[in-house]
Amino acid sequence: MKTKETPMFCFQCEQTAGCSACVGRAGVCGKTADVARLQDELTGALIGLARAADGARERPGRARLVLESLFATVTNVNFDAEVLRELIDCVHAERDAAAAGDVGAAGADYDMAGIWMADEDIRSLKSLILFGIRGMAAYAYHAWVLGYEKDELDRFFLRALRALGEDLSADELLSLALEVGEKNLVCMEMLDLANTGAYGTPVPTAVPLLVEKGPFIVVSGHDLFVLHELLEQTVGTGVNVYTHGEMLPAHGYPELKKYPHLKGNFGTAWQNQQKEFADIPAPVLFTTNCLMPPRASYADRVFTTEVVAYPGLVHIGEERDYAPVIRRALELGGYAEDRQFTGINGGTTVTTGFAHGTVLAVADHVVDAVKSGEIGHFYLIGGCDGARPGRNYYTELVERTPADSVVLTLACGKYRFNDLDLGTVAGLPRLMDMGQCNDAYSAIRVAMALAEAFGCEVNELPLSIILSWYEQKAVCILLTLLYLGIRDIKLGPTLPAFVSPGVLEYLVKQFGIAPISTPEEDLQR
Repeated sequence: MKTKETPMFCFQCEQTAGCSACVGRAGVCGKTADVARLQDELTGALIGLARAADGARERPGRARLVLESLFATVTNVNFDAEVLRELIDCVHAERDAAAAGDVGAAGADYDMAGIWMADEDIRSLKSLILFGIRGMAAYAYHAWVLGYEKDELDRFFLRALRALGEDLSADELLSLALEVGEKNLVCMEMLDLANTGAYGTPVPTAVPLLVEKGPFIVVSGHDLFVLHELLEQTVGTGVNVYTHGEMLPAHGYPELKKYPHLKGNFGTAWQNQQKEFADIPAPVLFTTNCLMPPRASYADRVFTTEVVAYPGLVHIGEERDYAPVIRRALELGGYAEDRQFTGINGGTTVTTGFAHGTVLAVADHVVDAVKSGEIGHFYLIGGCDGARPGRNYYTELVERTPADSVVLTLACGKYRFNDLDLGTVAGLPRLMDMGQCNDAYSAIRVAMALAEAFGCEVNELPLSIILSWYEQKAVCILLTLLYLGIRDIKLGPTLPAFVSPGVLEYLVKQFGIAPISTPEEDLQR
């Protein structure tokens, strides 16, 4: 968080420099200066805990506390100062317990000014690491609620936190940043196993944007476990359930598709929610990011759960009893008649479910189509959406892709174009939604399988990767791609603001990262 003394910007906002609007009042992200300060305090407390826990006996609950605390500091998750103070107290208690018997080990919290006021390259690299483990913690948390965890990841979170408080060289930090990418690949694989183990391998599914008459609930975020719990509790109530944002890919999972009252998808990208929720006659349940500060016109209809919190909103705790949400849906009653909504481009359906299990099942056909010339190129176009001008680039790019190409997409950036009808190529849909941001794992699996089939490196495939940038959580995915040595990624509409010129120069030289230009120029390249 920028203050008048620190030459920084607000890491919560889509700001490239200078965030004086965030000082003392809510900024673009809706975080107050107090909440941003508490997030820094929580991070400093976690670094203190990691130091105290170095070599200490593992305690039950410590790993979960670290995951929840890191997740709570991701953009658009926790806006509640009281909840953050409670987390800080819990981290302090765990730190003291870890240091019991070791005089002086507990020490004090780390002062985050040591990062924000550091040399710009060191600050930039530590930001990459911090934001990377925050995003990875979110994925690990989703796997944890489904019963999946790995000791190696729990240990790495603590080691990375300790490193943030140490005086390391740029080379040491670069090495650690790429290790974040390596560990995030393990984490995404674990989450993929958790999701498919619980709900089956996703299958291609056309999802209507029609909202049927009668009471309904909109579920936003990424947590499939919460969605499943809600579907169970709404059986026989007459309340339908619709996904929103990154929850859209849930429609592809067979075990979730079994619920006939999981009807369709409501709304478009996350940054449009304040407009789209303004007069909705139904409650909205946020399971993870991306929550925007709810406006008064609909705040009484918004509920939070898991690590999401906002002052004044009803929070569903660990008991996961969604009765208050269901009651509110019945009170509001929904629409009196069916209501047809559209995507950003006017489409009335969107399709999802093209995870690696589905795509690799037809890998031989894809390889033959490439060899015969039916498929000329693959584009992976995904990432995070946002309100900043210039993001229509992604819509125009997809519209201009050649008819013999395949567009793979994932994460919420797809809402710019996922309602377009691109037709087919070689008997396959030209537009394939692979899922949530963490389903970058599916894209990686597919790319590696194709490289193996052709006997080449991933960088030699007819594949272009164009990513839209916004969310801190996306850092871990970018670091995973760099860890795998994938080159020539294009980022836009602007490059990450926390990447210093020196670090950017390294990324350009080592990995060929470049900003987007225009759809015409980039396609020609």
